[in-house]
Amino acid sequence: MKMKFLVGLILSMTVCLTAIPQETITVRPAEIDDVLINPGIGFMTFQRFNGDKLNDGKGWTEGFPIVYQDFDGNLENENHPMTSLAYFRVYWKFVEPAKDVYAWDLIDLALQTAKERGQTMLLRIAPYGTGPERDVPDWYREMMGEEKNLPIDKWQTNPEYPRYVEHFGGMIRDLGQRYSGHPVLESVDVSIVGAWGEGAGSERLTQKTREALVDCYLESFPDTDLIMLLTDEKTNKYGLSKRNVGWRVDCLGDMGGFSKTWCHMLDYYPQAIIECGMKDAWKTAPVSLEVCWVMQHWKDMGWDVDYIIDQSLKWHISSFNGKSSPTPKEWEPNVERWLKKMGYRLALRKFTYPSKVKAGETLTFTSWWENKGVAPCYKPFPLALRLKNDERQTIVKTKADIREWLPGDSLYDDSILIPKDVPAGEYTLEIAILDLHSEQPKVKLAIDGIQDDGWYLLGKLLLQ
Repeated sequence: MKMKFLVGLILSMTVCLTAIPQETITVRPAEIDDVLINPGIGFMTFQRFNGDKLNDGKGWTEGFPIVYQDFDGNLENENHPMTSLAYFRVYWKFVEPAKDVYAWDLIDLALQTAKERGQTMLLRIAPYGTGPERDVPDWYREMMGEEKNLPIDKWQTNPEYPRYVEHFGGMIRDLGQRYSGHPVLESVDVSIVGAWGEGAGSERLTQKTREALVDCYLESFPDTDLIMLLTDEKTNKYGLSKRNVGWRVDCLGDMGGFSKTWCHMLDYYPQAIIECGMKDAWKTAPVSLEVCWVMQHWKDMGWDVDYIIDQSLKWHISSFNGKSSPTPKEWEPNVERWLKKMGYRLALRKFTYPSKVKAGETLTFTSWWENKGVAPCYKPFPLALRLKNDERQTIVKTKADIREWLPGDSLYDDSILIPKDVPAGEYTLEIAILDLHSEQPKVKLAIDGIQDDGWYLLGKLLLQ
């Protein structure tokens, strides 16, 4: 009887002990108002990189190989925001100077330079521009001969000839085979016809040619974001029917520079975004917009920069190409406001976790996030927790998919397994969104508490 009593007492004590509620630590990080330089969002350099001198006046260069500047090690951009993005636009003739002979070194050097300057790269290979010096490749012109009376003024060659799909499309397929999934390649423009690859006349294509050209991109870049020019309903909707694609336009800000009765901002973009089926594309792929002329031209014309900015935010812009032209000094506060909303802006609002846990067991946490930007992050950067003390650190990645965190609130609750070999002791618990290819923090959060190595401190954790 005495033994039964002792066993019963021990069982009773065990039940009482396990019923004692675990202390929960609640963290509410303070929000910050800084402009955050994050992957895939913000202004970009054009035919240039961080630290390069900008274009003079209101001019710009495009389509030709990059003329590299001497670099003194200073990454700051004078009269232009710091950025994580570079954009390279080059004509087909320079990429394939001879039939089936590719100048990949042009792209390799641009990617390598972008990496060295803390940037990823957006790329467009335009089939041609305007004028003889911006024509299709010489070997292709010899093959086709002079083409007169083309149905579209902004065509240098007729894309309905099978050789166009064979050779321009073939180059795109070879490009994808070499670069799809490249860690520095941010996205690729789906450029199929028209001067500068802007898509003029795409609505005139036969469905067979349209699909063949678009498929060259869709099938060849499975691991890289694609962005379609906002061209016509058939082309855009075909791309969307096959996979998630984003969209772009190259004349943001036009409030009447071409006509007194028509402009892109009022008479084309708002309607085309809906009619071309792109209204919700931003939820799964990026929107990247390019200045019409340069921002100084907007100012000289007396256009309302805040209206232009607000329209772009309504359209869920992630990145903006100002053509490496200076930002008007008076508009710097407007641009700063823009940068604080462009793309994603993640703030951890609340995080709860137990004050102690055992190695080999799970740590259960809850988290409330707010995306204060206008778009999600489109890269699956892992959310991770770190246990750290003077002797060691342990990083555990969660299963969170931050691509699902649209503007507004998101909840992410999870349990992570603490490895059995982590010694008992007191640790700091830290959080970060990491690079895809390393365990280094990649995305800055709109909260206080960042440490020198990029991790954000949550609090203390006792490992028993």
